[in-house]
Amino acid sequence: MADLLGSILSSMEKPPSLSDQETRRRAREQAARLKKLQEQEKQQKVEFRKRMEKEVSDFIQDSGQIKKKFQPMNKIERSILHDVVEVAGLTSFSFGEDDECRYVMIFKKEFAPSDEELDSYRRGEEWDPQKAEEKRKLKELAQRQEEEAAQQGPVVVSPTSDYKDKYSHLIGKGAAKDAAHMLQANKTYGCVPVANKRDTRSIEEAMNEIRAKKRLRQSGEELPPTS
Repeated sequence: MADLLGSILSSMEKPPSLSDQETRRRAREQAARLKKLQEQEKQQKVEFRKRMEKEVSDFIQDSGQIKKKFQPMNKIERSILHDVVEVAGLTSFSFGEDDECRYVMIFKKEFAPSDEELDSYRRGEEWDPQKAEEKRKLKELAQRQEEEAAQQGPVVVSPTSDYKDKYSHLIGKGAAKDAAHMLQANKTYGCVPVANKRDTRSIEEAMNEIRAKKRLRQSGEELPPTS
């Protein structure tokens, strides 16, 4: 009987120690705090949405406003505002480089921003319609000038005077042609003029000189110098 009772007691789970109880208590407290924070965050989102709905509604009713810029918001707040604007039938955009500095601008549908205006906001600049109109006119003018230049074709540049007339007192008008016809090779560069290459002897004189050279070679005599 004692052995049976001992086996039953040993098989039963031991009561939790003091450390286990403390761990469970802390876990319950942490879960309670997390739930409370979630409820607070949810309530803050509801309140923020109501505030944005009120501001968007006032913006729609104000006929003097065509756009509205909001203060920088975090990602969740921007998402809520974009949703409110979409439901209201307006247009909205986010601008700014850093996430902490990004802000939302809303526009009425009939005054939707142009691409140039959006690019100006993305660069961090204020939109000036007057300057934009002047820039657009200058761009159109430059484009028209390019089109007109393309239709006219390439520009041919003609000199105002002929260089031959300018230096005619030095070289003469026919000097270039005459120099081309009279050009001969210079002896100092190892070239022989054509006139020096021409043989002015008659055929009979040439044949006699060749026979004389042949006889001299056969007799072993020294060839006398030719004039």
